[in-house]
Amino acid sequence: MSNFSRILVPVDFSDNSMDALRQACDLGRRFDAEIHVVHVLEPWAPAAAVDQFVPDRDKELVAREKARINEALEALPPAEWGPQPVKRELVVGMAAPEVVKYAEQQGIELIVLGTHGRTGLARWFMGSVAEKVVRFAPCAVLVVRPAEAPTAA
Repeated sequence: MSNFSRILVPVDFSDNSMDALRQACDLGRRFDAEIHVVHVLEPWAPAAAVDQFVPDRDKELVAREKARINEALEALPPAEWGPQPVKRELVVGMAAPEVVKYAEQQGIELIVLGTHGRTGLARWFMGSVAEKVVRFAPCAVLVVRPAEAPTAA
């Protein structure tokens, strides 16, 4: 296994992304790697609405989402995330492309992300952020499955 010095973990505050955060922190301790915790704030409207998002106007929303990132980290005992540096970022856009773009811009060497484990029609209809990140990421990707993920029959 490579020695990763920058690890990205996208969080949506679901149980699955928190499991991924724990895994990323564990790997960060092992490799003495910098951890980047990123939350992507997706617009409610179509993709064009990203241009309409005005951070000054939406300061309360941005502050609330940044606080959620801090709360997610504080929910982990310090022993779990260790002494390595942790960067916290909030970006606006569609999740998969923003995660890939962040990884490219920051020289990320490993992305650790959770998946919801959807199958069949739900996966087809909603798509899979994890699948898109795996396909387009500029680096290695570790997908953390949910504890009760469906298995093939």
